[in-house]
Amino acid sequence: MKAAVCREFGEPLVIEEVEIAEPSAGEIKVKLAACAICHSDITYMSGGWGGTLPAVYGHEASGIVESVGDGVVDFAPDDHVIVTLIRSCGTCFYCAQGDFNMCETTFSLDEKSCLSSPDGQPIVQGLRTAGFAEFVVVDQSQAAVIPKELPLDSASLLSCGVITGLGAVTNSAKVPAGSSVVVTGTGGVGLNSVQGAKLVGADPIIAIDLAAEKRDAAKSFGATHTIDPATEDAAEAVRALTGGRGADYVFITVGSKSAIEQGVGLMRKAGSLYIVGMPPSGVMAEIEAVELADAAQQIIGSKMGSTHLKEDIPSLVTHYQEGRLKLDELISGRYPLDQINEAVESVRRNEALRNVIVF
Repeated sequence: MKAAVCREFGEPLVIEEVEIAEPSAGEIKVKLAACAICHSDITYMSGGWGGTLPAVYGHEASGIVESVGDGVVDFAPDDHVIVTLIRSCGTCFYCAQGDFNMCETTFSLDEKSCLSSPDGQPIVQGLRTAGFAEFVVVDQSQAAVIPKELPLDSASLLSCGVITGLGAVTNSAKVPAGSSVVVTGTGGVGLNSVQGAKLVGADPIIAIDLAAEKRDAAKSFGATHTIDPATEDAAEAVRALTGGRGADYVFITVGSKSAIEQGVGLMRKAGSLYIVGMPPSGVMAEIEAVELADAAQQIIGSKMGSTHLKEDIPSLVTHYQEGRLKLDELISGRYPLDQINEAVESVRRNEALRNVIVF
């Protein structure tokens, strides 16, 4: 099969022939139809989180089940599925508490990659998925069946961008109706935090972004107000929209030190700030600790929207089918695999909400 291989951090991906193993017990093989490009892929490919090369990245995927390993009961060939990086056993300490994205079990795919070069050299299965390829082999816990009438390119966005941004609001924070919400960064993840805030009935929903086109997009996805931090004092603007207090909930959906530090000043007393975007390793944010304690504020991390695939994906599909969740509108461009470097560079230049590789 063809795959986009990262051989040197920061260098263009190389389209190569790659071997993929057949699924073992508890695993499924999926012929991909689409894989969206997430900033996490770009951070890895740039060396921001280290890792071993060569590797195939890509983790926001959808496709059709090709074959299944022994013991797989929830999937069958020809099923349409979304494929995520969330690999969970269902029984460990964290899974038992519903924190499936924190699973501590080591899987066979963690110990030995399913990918290799034609001469037998191992290739890392990046982000436990390796979706920049024509096929993937993943644990059955990483997938969820979707209706066949759902467009697979749009469905791929459910695998990360939607569940991460929307789930931060609905699962991690459990924002009550009527709460004031700020979302900093309105790209592919942030717009889904805006959608999540709209779904739960938050008001106001305030979107902050430097790019005018992304602020406009935020309005179309449910933001009631937008702020340009280059021309406005964001903290003053937020207070003016929240009775002078600051927001109940602040979601930082970009991996930015300055955005995190700014976000602390957007909360009201006893408010909560959720860090959703993932900065590169080594990024340190500074806060005035005594002010945080005195104001009884919280800073909380949110990973993959605290998602439970079996429950959340069917609900999100229903929202999409009934017109309450935008997916198609998130796609900025569709690219074949051999144009993946163009698609990546478009994302790096902040030109896209989500670019999707289609197979």
